[in-house]
Amino acid sequence: MVGVKRRSILVGLAFLMFMGIAVYFRLWAMDYNISIDDTELIRRQFDIANREAMDESAEWRLKYDTEVDRVNKCVKELQVFQESSRRAEDASSNNHKLEILQKENAILLERVETLKRELEEEKQKCNSRYMN
Repeated sequence: MVGVKRRSILVGLAFLMFMGIAVYFRLWAMDYNISIDDTELIRRQFDIANREAMDESAEWRLKYDTEVDRVNKCVKELQVFQESSRRAEDASSNNHKLEILQKENAILLERVETLKRELEEEKQKCNSRYMN
């Protein structure tokens, strides 16, 4: 009896192992069929995601290019402003120098007139000495 009981347990265990293996292969075959379909689905999703990423990349590149253009425009405007500011400073500096030179010129003209009068006076003195 013990031998029959042991043998029936072994047969039952072998049967269960066979059924487990059969179920495993059946599940594996189903998973394989699903994975073939999934591969196509995954490929489509990847293509869609890739296109979206490229579109987003192009969008960001456009934003970057726009910002670069704005910055370049601002830099050019700043350079023009600095140049005009420098010219204005040069012009005010030149005006100041011109005023100083005009004052010096007026002083020198007065000095020339004074020297001319002195020269005329000396000439008259010399002439009056020779005449006498």
